[in-house]
Amino acid sequence: MRFTYHCALRWSDLDAYGHVNNARFLTLYEEARVAMMFVGAREAGVTSFEEGIVVSRHEVDYLRPVDYGDPVRIELWIEDLKPSRFTVCYELFDGDLLASRARSVLVPYDLERQRPRRMSEAEQSFLKPWLST
Repeated sequence: MRFTYHCALRWSDLDAYGHVNNARFLTLYEEARVAMMFVGAREAGVTSFEEGIVVSRHEVDYLRPVDYGDPVRIELWIEDLKPSRFTVCYELFDGDLLASRARSVLVPYDLERQRPRRMSEAEQSFLKPWLST
């Protein structure tokens, strides 16, 4: 199962060539991830992600330029789920065209103690339906 997020593009997302800047792709992916893990999780009764998640790795493939226009569609899912980390995969579509693929490794983090933590059972249960098989 995939989580789908529609994200409006902003003028500030564009580079000198009129395309979405490569660094802005990470911002778009972040917006989709926040919608799933904070908004979606909160609706499911899980608020602990808001207490700390850090990115330990990003990997992005740029497949085609994206021009300013209609909102882009981002689909995301969980590729790997372990108690100490998980991997979120993304695909960004411009209309029906796949424009980028990415993945982020995320680590649950205890902001108060400034160290990684284990995921709770509730967090793992929330993520499991998005796990690809």
